[in-house]
Amino acid sequence: MPDYRASFDAAITFGNGGDLTVHGFRVDLPGPDATESEIAALFVASLGLLMADTVELADVRIFPEPHKGTRGGPSDRGRAQGAPGTTAPVELDRAVPESGPFIEAPGGDLAAVPLSRSVDLPAVVVRVAGATARAVDVGAVAAFDVRGHAVLLHTGAHDGFVLTDAAAAWLVEHGAALVGTDSDELRGAEGRTTARERLLGAGVPVVEGLGGLEGLPPTGALFAAPPPRLMGVPRAPVRAYARVPQ
Repeated sequence: MPDYRASFDAAITFGNGGDLTVHGFRVDLPGPDATESEIAALFVASLGLLMADTVELADVRIFPEPHKGTRGGPSDRGRAQGAPGTTAPVELDRAVPESGPFIEAPGGDLAAVPLSRSVDLPAVVVRVAGATARAVDVGAVAAFDVRGHAVLLHTGAHDGFVLTDAAAAWLVEHGAALVGTDSDELRGAEGRTTARERLLGAGVPVVEGLGGLEGLPPTGALFAAPPPRLMGVPRAPVRAYARVPQ
């Protein structure tokens, strides 16, 4: 089966201001039926663009051509490597412990959450604090390699931000091990399946009410939020922490 690529023009706006326009850009595709939203996500990932808000494509052409190794694409075999040394654990709690953090388990059973989804996970910190748009969409997360990672949403607010259905689905598809946020609640777009339900339904634990995310690097830290072994209990306070590379 031949490889496929796409050529397109694109215009991007960013949540913290500014824009970018490209013409005739090319990315590797997983197949000839890739959608424009998938192509846009590959474009953002290939350039490692952070805080992308809107991505508009034009003059999209899909054609057979050998893959060139687009970062984040179907032929990208690269994986982020952890730092050889780390500091002492950094607490990710809040000044008022009663307000978080909490962990919620897939299947409503904290005792069934494996350590592989809650301890020593390489972390990516998605910074949207200060962004005009209050929705975390695919453009905000597509720049990161999230497979096997804890994806931590740094919103800088206790409420008001939502994780879109498309972003939650993208995180599931790309193998995120856990999703955390400094908001009180991981909310989805009104009137649709909530992001929490989509993630939990796919076996991805959710941690809400984190603190201290502003002190973590975008990548390189190790995140941990080991849940208590409480059979049949869906949600409980957790002592979350991170180890930061030296």
